[in-house]
Amino acid sequence: MSGSTGTIRVVIPLTIRKRNGRPKILPPDDVIAREGRNQDPHVLRAIARAWSWRRQLETGAASTILDIAAAEKVSDRFVSRMMRLAYLSPEVLEYLVIRRVPSALSLYDLADVAARPWAEQMGIVFDRSGRQTWSRSIP
Repeated sequence: MSGSTGTIRVVIPLTIRKRNGRPKILPPDDVIAREGRNQDPHVLRAIARAWSWRRQLETGAASTILDIAAAEKVSDRFVSRMMRLAYLSPEVLEYLVIRRVPSALSLYDLADVAARPWAEQMGIVFDRSGRQTWSRSIP
């Protein structure tokens, strides 16, 4: 290293994205990720809560969303928005919960996608291209 400052600079091309309000470092597209990817625990918890609330309504343990919101000490808007996760397609739920494949969307965007037809959900939820392929306005 004659004539240099002795500093070695290493450049790693990473992308930083916000997921659920937190920054997350994503590897370059040409890097193959390990099999041991972890699902965001917030997504798993939200799906579990949504299914629990759905079961409460179906069994009669709670008669309305307002009852659930009062019991959970959250707003009725939050309960109704998060309950949409219980209506994701079985294929999307398998990838999120069993295979633990991280979603390309935030938790709130995932709830919005649940209103789409099941046939469209896989392509939207697991889009890895980094570009937004859908808009929040649902016809």
